[in-house]
Amino acid sequence: MKISFTKSGLPASGSAVVAICKGSKLPHGAAALDKAMKGGIVRAMKAARFTGEKGKSIDILAPAGTRLDRVRVIGLGDAKSLDELTLQDAGGSIYRALSREPVVTVVVDTLPGCPLPAVSIAAEMAFGARLGSYRFDKYLTKEKPEDKPKLKQLRIACDGHIKARQAYAPKDAVVDGVFMTRDVVSEPPNIIYPKSLAAECRTLSVLGVKVEVLGRAEMQKLGMGALLGVAQGSSQEAQLVVMQWNGAPAGRGRNRGQGPLAFIGKGVTFDTGGISIKPAAGMWDMKWDMGGAGTVIGLMKALAGRKAKVDAVGVVGLVENMPDGNAQRPGDIVTAMSGTTIEVLNTDAEGRLVLADALWYTKERFKPRFMVDLATLTGAIIVALGHEYAGMFANNDELSANLTAAGKAVNELVWRLPMSDAYDKKIKADAADIKNISNGRDAGSIVAAQFLQRFVGDVPWAHLDIAGTAWSNESKPTIPKGATAYGVRLLDRLVADHYEK
Repeated sequence: MKISFTKSGLPASGSAVVAICKGSKLPHGAAALDKAMKGGIVRAMKAARFTGEKGKSIDILAPAGTRLDRVRVIGLGDAKSLDELTLQDAGGSIYRALSREPVVTVVVDTLPGCPLPAVSIAAEMAFGARLGSYRFDKYLTKEKPEDKPKLKQLRIACDGHIKARQAYAPKDAVVDGVFMTRDVVSEPPNIIYPKSLAAECRTLSVLGVKVEVLGRAEMQKLGMGALLGVAQGSSQEAQLVVMQWNGAPAGRGRNRGQGPLAFIGKGVTFDTGGISIKPAAGMWDMKWDMGGAGTVIGLMKALAGRKAKVDAVGVVGLVENMPDGNAQRPGDIVTAMSGTTIEVLNTDAEGRLVLADALWYTKERFKPRFMVDLATLTGAIIVALGHEYAGMFANNDELSANLTAAGKAVNELVWRLPMSDAYDKKIKADAADIKNISNGRDAGSIVAAQFLQRFVGDVPWAHLDIAGTAWSNESKPTIPKGATAYGVRLLDRLVADHYEK
């Protein structure tokens, strides 16, 4: 779907969309269209008792007085409370409702009482429409033609259309990152495995991202026994991918002695649980156990695509957790890159082992300003928070507050959970420095975070457990069913709001 911005005016053909706020008069464009339709919009609104409520809409087919196929009138709710998220949802809903129309024009006006100008309204609706247009359909060979989207061109007509196009451009780059994440997370595990996912990372070099890939030999030299222990049961070689975007202008970032912003992702491309094997039911979902790595990869594409004025590094540990004759056993003791010895009591608590070495490597090599890791780490976080919030754990209040604010701004919500020495004692082991699980089922997500904290030192750090938010079983206006790319917009907003000023 191509999105374009045109001068304000009424379309001559195709389908048109106009938006109104609750209880408001028709804005200029809608009023002009109503006049051309000889009062057809007002009559339809009265007949449907439509007053512009948020999320409500009416359709007028083959409107009289025009050559249009249909006119859709959407409600945006109260003008004073109209915000970016409402407009994005409206854009996504427009796509879903009219995806089988070849050409759609959205007529955007300044809305009385709304704090946002027409330029911003246009850019946000376009952003939402493209987010909602995602489909993972490459393997659907028998889909009926009538079931496929036909919308090839979405036009946004508004005053100041050139400024609207400029405002949309960085958002378009963010969507590119979101779609990359959704793509790699949606792929089956016979297509996405450590080396093939590393190859996807390499494609970011065309945007100016420096990409390095470490294989088994390089990681052995570095002493990454925790990560490599997870991978030893698979025929697929583990990979550690380092992606660097150096966008900070002169006088900022590294030029002032500051390290980069660091994002670390768990990339278990398929998780059987290893010897501590998972139940068969639902195991197919474990293709998206690399969701944290997928988010980091998409984020790096977004930052580079919009030329973010920061230095950022993304590090992803990519492994497959399988149960062959060489697999790690419950009771094995491995030595992490930090020198910490770990008693592996459960091979299905593998993500924290991967992150242990990835976090330590990032800390030691890059001396970052902060580290944020993302991982589909524990089922316990879904029990605690469901699918609405990601669990957040942090050693720094400012970073925690900034993540919370960024999450609210893009509707990728986080909820901070506690950490303390009392929880830390649960991973004390008898035969090694620490163990990878506690003895009980209580506080499972917190115990996992306490484990990770052992490998971050004094660096400001936050851990996002996205097990409940990386995948959705229902469609929303801007998030079709499937991989959500949770975290790409959240972290991009964190960077934009606090580190590019």
